[in-house]
Amino acid sequence: MKQIVVSLLLTIFSIMTTQAESNCCQSPECAGIRAALDLYVQAAIQGDSKIARPAFAETATISHVEGDTLISLPIQALFDYYDRTGPHGASYVIEECSVAGDVAIVRIESIFGSTEFSDMFTLAKDGENWKIISKVFHVKQ
Repeated sequence: MKQIVVSLLLTIFSIMTTQAESNCCQSPECAGIRAALDLYVQAAIQGDSKIARPAFAETATISHVEGDTLISLPIQALFDYYDRTGPHGASYVIEECSVAGDVAIVRIESIFGSTEFSDMFTLAKDGENWKIISKVFHVKQ
């Protein structure tokens, strides 16, 4: 049963990834940026932080506001969340993507489980690969 659920989630992820591609910028660099975002979302689907690790710089951070308080943590907090919560549905659509040479800013609308988010990422090219440097998110009410 677990394999059927995982297969279904992967199919949904594949559909959402295709949808995300249609909204991304036209820069040739966007394929690499999408690859990093796909790893980020795939880790949630699988409930396995090892999938997301290559998408993030070692010094990456995750930030959000709770009430009136800014919370900013090392990306390990996201990895711990993936491993603690296990597999669940996740999808995203790229809404904005701006690339300037070897740096980029991306805004996505995402759903993890039943929670909707607006996520913003800064990325930098590290060799041939794009790495997420920071993730800032807003939980939609």
